[in-house]
Amino acid sequence: MDTSKPEQGNGTRDRILAAAATVLAREGYAGTRLTDIAQHAELRAPAVYYYFSSREELIGEVMVVGQRWVRTHVSEALAALPSEATSLDRIETAVEAHLRVELELSDFARAVTRNSGQLPPDLRAPVAAESALYHSIWRELLEAGHADGSIRADLDLRTARMLVIGALNWAAEWWNGERGTVGEVIGTAQALVRHGLAAPPRPA
Repeated sequence: MDTSKPEQGNGTRDRILAAAATVLAREGYAGTRLTDIAQHAELRAPAVYYYFSSREELIGEVMVVGQRWVRTHVSEALAALPSEATSLDRIETAVEAHLRVELELSDFARAVTRNSGQLPPDLRAPVAAESALYHSIWRELLEAGHADGSIRADLDLRTARMLVIGALNWAAEWWNGERGTVGEVIGTAQALVRHGLAAPPRPA
């Protein structure tokens, strides 16, 4: 088959995006080349330009899709919880969903966490907009826990939010499957977050 010619429909475009996410997650922004992406997608390099005008356009879309993927996965996990779930239960669920999509399900998510700080200014705005939507989920989770008294009153919620999300994102940098299972990472993260946030028991 002549893979220099794009296929009909969105199949090839999606394949290019997936390949770009894999290469970007592995090589980083500076090390990602269109030729490597095309090779991973089993295409010739000119086919990439049929769908994306530049390397930067392709990388920018991967980053936006990756950030949206994390937000969607966490939102769906929270929506599936029963109505009686506590604020801390909801936070633990968000921790698990974030780590699952980052470590198990999506090269797109890993590409985002590993490369957000490397993007040039013109690629940052769309990613920042998606990131703001994701942070709003965590803002609501923490504010709900603060309002019902399950989160410590002496915590600065913005600082807590940034520290928790930062720690979750950093897991993609050090976890490689040889340092405990994903389940062990999730369980440890949930325990640290719960006990770090939880208000002390009220006196009997």
